[in-house]
Amino acid sequence: MEQYLKTGTTTVSLTGRNFVVIGADRKSTLGYMVDSKVARKIYPIDSHIALTIAGSVGDALAIVRLMKAQLRLYKIERGPITVRGAVTLLSNILHGSRFYPFFNQFIVAGYDFRGPQIYSVDPLGGVDEKDKFYATGSGSPFAYGVLETEYSENLSQKDAIALVYKALKAAIERDIATGGKGVLLAVIDEKGYMEIDEKSIKL
Repeated sequence: MEQYLKTGTTTVSLTGRNFVVIGADRKSTLGYMVDSKVARKIYPIDSHIALTIAGSVGDALAIVRLMKAQLRLYKIERGPITVRGAVTLLSNILHGSRFYPFFNQFIVAGYDFRGPQIYSVDPLGGVDEKDKFYATGSGSPFAYGVLETEYSENLSQKDAIALVYKALKAAIERDIATGGKGVLLAVIDEKGYMEIDEKSIKL
C-alpha cells in the first residue's frame, strides 16, 4: 500500500526598501487527493519574523512549534532575537537532524535593525541569503517566471504585494498541487507582522 505525506505548495517572498512581503497558496495534497483547501503555510514565529513552509506538513508544524518555543525563551532571557539569529537556530536544528531529516524547505522573513531580510533554508540546514526574492514548493518554477520578469528593488509596498499575488496566481494556474481557497499574504516591516486582505489587492 502506498504511503502519502501531506504536501503540495507554493510560497513566495521578496524584499523591498523597508519591508518584506510573503505569500502562500492554501492547498495541501495527500497523493492525488486534495487534503485541505484552507491550509496555512505562513507562520509568525515572533512579532517581527515569519516562516513559510513547503513539504511535509507534519514535519513543518513540528519545526514551527519548536521555533516558537525557542524564540519565546530567547526573548525572556535576552530580548528579541535578530532575523539572522532565528535563521541560524533553524539551520542548526535541521543540520542536527540530517540523518533523520525534516522533509521541508523554508523561507524565513523578517525585519530588525538590519532592515528587511529573507533567507531560504533547505532540509539539511543550508542557508541562502543572496537573492531579493525566493519561491519554494512544487509551483515555484512558475512563480519564479513572474518574479524574474517583474521584480524591482524600487517596488512600492503596494506593487510588491501585487507581484507576490501575481506569482502565486501563476503557480495556481499551472501547478496541480497549488491552489485552494484564495491565498495568504503578509507584510513585515518596522511595525511587525501583518496579514493582508486578499480582496484589497488590485493587479
